[in-house]
Amino acid sequence: MTFFKKKYIYEIISVLKDIHDPEISVNIYELGFIYDIRISNNFFIKIIMTLTTPNCPVAEILPLKVKNKIFNIKNVKNVEIILTFYPNWTYDMISEVARLE
Repeated sequence: MTFFKKKYIYEIISVLKDIHDPEISVNIYELGFIYDIRISNNFFIKIIMTLTTPNCPVAEILPLKVKNKIFNIKNVKNVEIILTFYPNWTYDMISEVARLE
């Protein structure tokens, strides 16, 4: 991964850490909701993410919030959010930082 892409990955992660699950009050990155972040050379961002369950009450709101916040990063041309439930999210995916909170 180039320095350029690493810089954007860190910036994206920083944005994701500012988005909290309203029911758990922990950011979605530390909760393990983000499965993959991809950046193309022309500033197209693809994020594969999950939620606690397919019936999550914020299933329509949270991915849109992620898309809008990532789109505000300088030079980003397009953001695609792919919501998946495979593998299923489990409490084991929560980071040590979030567990301490």
